[in-house]
Amino acid sequence: MVKSIIFSAPSGSGKTTIVKHILKTFPQIKFSISATTRNIRSGEEDGKDYYFLSTQWFKHMVELDEFVEWEEVYKDQYYGTLKSEVNRIWNDNGIVIYDMDVIGGVNLKKKFGDESMSFFIKVPTIEELENRLRDRGTETEEKIQTRISKAKKEMEYETQFDKVIVNTDLETTLQDVEKIIKNII
Repeated sequence: MVKSIIFSAPSGSGKTTIVKHILKTFPQIKFSISATTRNIRSGEEDGKDYYFLSTQWFKHMVELDEFVEWEEVYKDQYYGTLKSEVNRIWNDNGIVIYDMDVIGGVNLKKKFGDESMSFFIKVPTIEELENRLRDRGTETEEKIQTRISKAKKEMEYETQFDKVIVNTDLETTLQDVEKIIKNII
Protein backbone atom coordinates (compact mmCIF):
# COMPACT_ATOMS: atom_id res chain seq x y z
CA MET A 1 0.00 0.00 0.00
CA VAL A 2 1.26 3.47 -0.87
CA LYS A 3 1.77 5.58 2.27
CA SER A 4 3.90 8.30 0.68
CA ILE A 5 3.73 10.26 -2.58
CA ILE A 6 6.90 12.12 -3.48
CA PHE A 7 7.08 15.03 -5.91
CA SER A 8 10.51 16.27 -6.93
CA ALA A 9 11.68 18.58 -9.66
CA PRO A 10 14.11 21.29 -10.50
CA SER A 11 12.99 24.64 -9.13
CA GLY A 12 10.42 26.20 -11.48
CA SER A 13 9.05 22.96 -12.95
CA GLY A 14 5.61 23.30 -11.39
CA LYS A 15 5.75 20.68 -8.65
CA THR A 16 4.30 22.93 -5.93
CA THR A 17 1.32 23.83 -8.14
CA ILE A 18 0.74 20.12 -8.80
CA VAL A 19 1.01 19.22 -5.12
CA LYS A 20 -1.51 21.93 -4.17
CA HIS A 21 -3.94 20.54 -6.77
CA ILE A 22 -3.56 17.00 -5.43
CA LEU A 23 -4.19 18.21 -1.87
CA LYS A 24 -7.46 19.84 -2.97
CA THR A 25 -8.51 16.77 -4.96
CA PHE A 26 -7.71 13.98 -2.49
CA PRO A 27 -8.65 14.75 1.16
CA GLN A 28 -6.86 11.64 2.49
CA ILE A 29 -3.53 13.00 1.21
CA LYS A 30 -1.82 15.35 3.66
CA PHE A 31 1.12 17.69 3.11
CA SER A 32 4.41 17.04 4.88
CA ILE A 33 5.71 20.44 5.90
CA SER A 34 9.46 20.51 5.39
CA ALA A 35 11.93 22.37 7.55
CA THR A 36 14.33 24.84 5.94
CA THR A 37 16.92 27.44 6.83
CA ARG A 38 16.19 29.61 3.79
CA ASN A 39 14.51 32.99 4.17
CA ILE A 40 10.74 33.13 4.11
CA ARG A 41 9.29 34.43 0.80
CA SER A 42 6.40 36.82 0.40
CA GLY A 43 3.10 35.00 0.94
CA GLU A 44 4.63 32.07 2.83
CA GLU A 45 3.70 31.15 6.38
CA ASP A 46 5.88 29.49 8.99
CA GLY A 47 4.30 26.18 9.97
CA LYS A 48 2.18 26.05 6.81
CA ASP A 49 4.56 26.24 3.85
CA TYR A 50 7.75 25.35 5.76
CA TYR A 51 9.12 25.37 9.24
CA PHE A 52 11.63 28.20 8.95
CA LEU A 53 14.56 27.44 11.26
CA SER A 54 17.90 28.99 12.02
CA THR A 55 20.89 27.06 10.69
CA GLN A 56 22.04 26.45 14.26
CA TRP A 57 18.67 24.98 15.31
CA PHE A 58 18.43 22.88 12.12
CA LYS A 59 21.87 21.36 12.79
CA HIS A 60 20.88 20.70 16.40
CA MET A 61 17.80 18.79 15.19
CA VAL A 62 20.04 16.77 12.86
CA GLU A 63 22.17 15.82 15.86
CA LEU A 64 19.01 14.72 17.68
CA ASP A 65 18.07 12.49 14.68
CA GLU A 66 14.75 14.28 14.15
CA PHE A 67 14.76 14.08 10.34
CA VAL A 68 13.73 11.28 7.99
CA GLU A 69 16.09 12.92 5.50
CA TRP A 70 17.88 16.24 5.15
CA GLU A 71 20.48 17.93 3.02
CA GLU A 72 22.21 21.17 2.19
CA VAL A 73 20.41 22.03 -1.06
CA TYR A 74 22.21 25.31 -1.67
CA LYS A 75 25.20 26.70 0.22
CA ASP A 76 24.06 27.28 3.82
CA GLN A 77 20.43 26.43 2.91
CA TYR A 78 19.26 23.22 4.53
CA TYR A 79 16.01 21.37 3.91
CA GLY A 80 14.67 18.32 5.68
CA THR A 81 11.67 16.11 6.39
CA LEU A 82 10.80 15.88 10.06
CA LYS A 83 9.95 12.46 11.48
CA SER A 84 7.25 14.14 13.58
CA GLU A 85 5.50 15.39 10.39
CA VAL A 86 5.42 11.95 8.79
CA ASN A 87 4.21 10.29 12.00
CA ARG A 88 1.52 12.96 12.51
CA ILE A 89 -0.01 12.14 9.12
CA TRP A 90 0.38 8.36 9.33
CA ASN A 91 -1.12 8.33 12.85
CA ASP A 92 -4.17 10.03 11.33
CA ASN A 93 -4.37 7.27 8.62
CA GLY A 94 -3.36 9.76 5.94
CA ILE A 95 -1.09 9.43 2.95
CA VAL A 96 1.90 11.77 3.07
CA ILE A 97 2.69 13.97 0.08
CA TYR A 98 6.14 15.52 -0.20
CA ASP A 99 7.16 18.54 -2.26
CA MET A 100 10.94 18.38 -2.28
CA ASP A 101 14.20 18.76 -4.12
CA VAL A 102 15.45 15.95 -6.33
CA ILE A 103 18.09 14.43 -4.03
CA GLY A 104 15.63 14.46 -1.13
CA GLY A 105 13.10 12.67 -3.35
CA VAL A 106 15.63 10.00 -4.33
CA ASN A 107 16.53 9.49 -0.66
CA LEU A 108 12.89 9.18 0.42
CA LYS A 109 12.12 6.70 -2.36
CA LYS A 110 15.04 4.55 -1.21
CA LYS A 111 13.82 4.77 2.38
CA PHE A 112 10.12 4.02 1.74
CA GLY A 113 10.48 1.71 -1.30
CA ASP A 114 7.23 0.09 -2.46
CA GLU A 115 5.23 2.01 0.15
CA SER A 116 5.84 5.13 -1.92
CA MET A 117 5.23 6.51 -5.41
CA SER A 118 7.74 9.05 -6.68
CA PHE A 119 7.19 11.63 -9.41
CA PHE A 120 9.84 13.63 -11.25
CA ILE A 121 8.35 16.74 -12.81
CA LYS A 122 10.30 18.43 -15.56
CA VAL A 123 9.87 21.14 -18.15
CA PRO A 124 10.37 20.50 -21.86
CA THR A 125 13.61 22.54 -22.05
CA ILE A 126 16.09 24.40 -19.87
CA GLU A 127 15.09 27.57 -21.72
CA GLU A 128 11.49 27.10 -20.59
CA LEU A 129 12.71 26.55 -17.04
CA GLU A 130 14.69 29.79 -17.18
CA ASN A 131 11.62 31.67 -18.44
CA ARG A 132 9.51 30.32 -15.56
CA LEU A 133 12.12 31.29 -12.99
CA ARG A 134 12.33 34.80 -14.43
CA ASP A 135 8.52 35.11 -14.55
CA ARG A 136 8.34 34.39 -10.81
CA GLY A 137 10.14 37.64 -10.12
CA THR A 138 11.45 36.31 -6.79
CA GLU A 139 15.08 35.57 -7.65
CA THR A 140 18.21 37.58 -8.35
CA GLU A 141 20.09 36.92 -11.58
CA GLU A 142 22.75 35.05 -9.61
CA LYS A 143 20.12 32.79 -8.00
CA ILE A 144 18.47 32.13 -11.36
CA GLN A 145 21.81 31.02 -12.83
CA THR A 146 22.47 28.84 -9.75
CA ARG A 147 19.04 27.19 -10.08
CA ILE A 148 19.53 26.57 -13.82
CA SER A 149 22.93 25.00 -13.23
CA LYS A 150 21.48 22.83 -10.46
CA ALA A 151 18.51 21.84 -12.66
CA LYS A 152 20.84 20.50 -15.35
CA LYS A 153 22.43 18.20 -12.75
CA GLU A 154 19.08 17.21 -11.27
CA MET A 155 17.78 16.04 -14.65
CA GLU A 156 20.29 13.19 -14.44
CA TYR A 157 18.27 11.66 -11.58
CA GLU A 158 14.93 11.32 -13.36
CA THR A 159 15.40 7.58 -13.97
CA GLN A 160 15.41 7.01 -10.21
CA PHE A 161 11.74 8.03 -9.96
CA ASP A 162 8.67 5.87 -10.60
CA LYS A 163 7.03 8.38 -12.94
CA VAL A 164 8.51 11.17 -15.07
CA ILE A 165 6.03 13.83 -16.09
CA VAL A 166 6.94 16.54 -18.61
CA ASN A 167 4.96 19.62 -17.56
CA THR A 168 4.35 21.20 -20.96
CA ASP A 169 0.72 22.14 -20.32
CA LEU A 170 -0.34 22.50 -16.69
CA GLU A 171 -3.96 21.35 -17.12
CA THR A 172 -2.88 18.19 -18.96
CA THR A 173 -0.20 17.53 -16.34
CA LEU A 174 -2.73 17.90 -13.50
CA GLN A 175 -5.11 15.45 -15.20
CA ASP A 176 -2.32 12.92 -15.83
CA VAL A 177 -1.06 13.03 -12.25
CA GLU A 178 -4.59 12.82 -10.88
CA LYS A 179 -5.27 9.62 -12.90
CA ILE A 180 -2.07 8.00 -11.64
CA ILE A 181 -2.83 8.83 -8.02
CA LYS A 182 -6.43 7.56 -8.31
CA ASN A 183 -5.00 4.21 -9.38
CA ILE A 184 -2.58 3.89 -6.45
CA ILE A 185 -4.67 4.98 -3.47
